[in-house]
Amino acid sequence: MITLYTAPTPNGHKASCTLEEMGLEYTVKVVNILGGDQNDPDFRELNPNGKIPVIIDHDNDDFSLMESGAIMIYLAEKTGKFMPQDAKGRSNVIQWLMFQMAGVGPMMGQANVFYRYFPEKIQPAIDRYQNEGRRIFEVLDKHLADKEWLANEEMSIADIANWCWVRTHRWSGISIDGLDNLNRWMGQLAERPAMQKGIEVPVKLPDLTKLDNSDAADDFAKNARNIVSK
Repeated sequence: MITLYTAPTPNGHKASCTLEEMGLEYTVKVVNILGGDQNDPDFRELNPNGKIPVIIDHDNDDFSLMESGAIMIYLAEKTGKFMPQDAKGRSNVIQWLMFQMAGVGPMMGQANVFYRYFPEKIQPAIDRYQNEGRRIFEVLDKHLADKEWLANEEMSIADIANWCWVRTHRWSGISIDGLDNLNRWMGQLAERPAMQKGIEVPVKLPDLTKLDNSDAADDFAKNARNIVSK
């Protein structure tokens, strides 16, 4: 049994989608970021950085692990799923997982901050992160031109990680127009029942792929702004 400490964010969904795809039994502990649960001393014992997700593997001496990418690698090695066993194949998966962690996530995250959450609209910053996000999407699109999945010939944790972020591109204000390969890949993953279930953990949010200038979007941005300003 695994305990997942999480919140409804792309990084949290990376963990829940992985657990769902692997068919692992887990329980959910909601970390209320708006309420400051991430600063609770007990949670800081699990993650000194105060971020989600965190897992505890009760079948492995209550081993606790932070950082979404590390969690995904651990679960892949634990189950033997969504990660090749040979060094070359494994490294190919990890490089595209690192691509998400070093590029897709940070660029989209900063686009969210400046485009959605900051009370002041700093246009050069918005342009910077949206343009870089689009460039990164074009890298993915080109890579997927002759591949069904990001790494090797089968779906892997690299696909899960990148999809959990890229699917929210509209919220970041980043266009995917003309990126047919990326759209095809996104659609394949979106149709998977485990992925659909994973993005509803710990709660189902308004669909960020559809939110725009609506009251729901304003409320979501206002709540997020409170976190950014702390």
